[in-house]
Amino acid sequence: MVQQIRENRSKFFKVKCPDCDNEQVIFEKASTLVKCVVCGRELATPAGGRANLKAEIIQELK
Repeated sequence: MVQQIRENRSKFFKVKCPDCDNEQVIFEKASTLVKCVVCGRELATPAGGRANLKAEIIQELK
């Protein structure tokens, strides 16, 4: 039996809320609406595959 080493293709992003400058970590392929924990603004909306980000990406985490 052949085993394949699978590389992780998904990422997490550290994003910054445009309203309150709160930094939050979100999943690249979020399947639910992601809101800022401080002010409640939408940071990402689901789009079938990758989420539509509405916040500034500060850092890409692996």
